[in-house]
Amino acid sequence: MNAAHAESLLAHLQQIPDPRGAKGRRHSLQAMLATVACAVLCGARGYEAIAQWIHAQEKSVWYLLGYFRTPPKEGAFRYLLNMMDPEQLEQALRAWITPHAEVDPQAMACLAIDGKTLCKTLDRYGKSVHLLSLFDQQTGCVLSQMPVSGKTNEIKTAPEILQTLVLEGRVVTGDAMFAQTEICRTITDSGGDFLIVVKGNQGNLEEDIAGDFLPAFSPRQSA
Repeated sequence: MNAAHAESLLAHLQQIPDPRGAKGRRHSLQAMLATVACAVLCGARGYEAIAQWIHAQEKSVWYLLGYFRTPPKEGAFRYLLNMMDPEQLEQALRAWITPHAEVDPQAMACLAIDGKTLCKTLDRYGKSVHLLSLFDQQTGCVLSQMPVSGKTNEIKTAPEILQTLVLEGRVVTGDAMFAQTEICRTITDSGGDFLIVVKGNQGNLEEDIAGDFLPAFSPRQSA
């Protein structure tokens, strides 16, 4: 990350309101959130790993991220992130990373929709946290993600996450789970296209599609 990228990241994070009280703010919100973003991009998983990452950096990196004293330890990151509104952080990071993604303008803009269960996590229902994500296939960047509640599933969450991005001129790919009328209509209504796997879980849909690709019947050919 160069100085321009760091300044851009801090500018986007500055739009997020600080959930902490006025007392005890020893470090700026932007510096701590920028640390989280950079540490995770470098492979940090968990509060302790984030703290270890920033303390392993040179002081020049501390200043670049907005620190004016020794960075905080694990407990401070845990306290802050548990208070954060995840949607606000998601929007700020999405706005920052999208312009910096190195995309080939000649390549087809393809997005993949997919869900993953996060290991060693628990939601309020006692189940592992499950996220549904939209990511750019060329760069591998996650452009949007949403938690899938324990009371719903990926199929019901998909139309909602598809509405968070501009889909015009883009192709959305997905597995057979997303071969649903509402999901496909959401994509096309937004100006996008879709390429979704079809299996035998949708009645006669697979047979109907296969039939469209069979060679036309001709009595002369069969004679």
